[in-house]
Amino acid sequence: MRLGSQKAGFTLIELMVVVLIIAALAGMVLPRLWPASDEAKRNIARGDIANISVALKLYRLKNDRFPTTEEGLKVLYPEYLERQARDPWKEEYQYLCPGVRNPLGFDLWSKGPNKRSGDADDVTNWEE
Repeated sequence: MRLGSQKAGFTLIELMVVVLIIAALAGMVLPRLWPASDEAKRNIARGDIANISVALKLYRLKNDRFPTTEEGLKVLYPEYLERQARDPWKEEYQYLCPGVRNPLGFDLWSKGPNKRSGDADDVTNWEE
């Protein structure tokens, strides 16, 4: 009888136990990460709005005016922004000039996760 003639490896039961442990851990951790993911997306949208606002102000310095609503944000590319910004929910940022909330400037916002303007989940450049 030779020693070591058995093949080394995991049994099916051992593999199933490991998969069950991983699934249980994921079940405990993932629900806690989802709210953080939503807040992270809101923070990304706030940062994008701040960057676009700076680009709009640079445009005004050069042209003595903000772009009109009809011109929109597309006049900022590529001179003031590298690429057309989309919010974390894959929608275009909304722009209005002159603004309703900022009559001497512009309104800039993301529709948020529900993709409808005017809701509490919008991310905006004005204070409520």
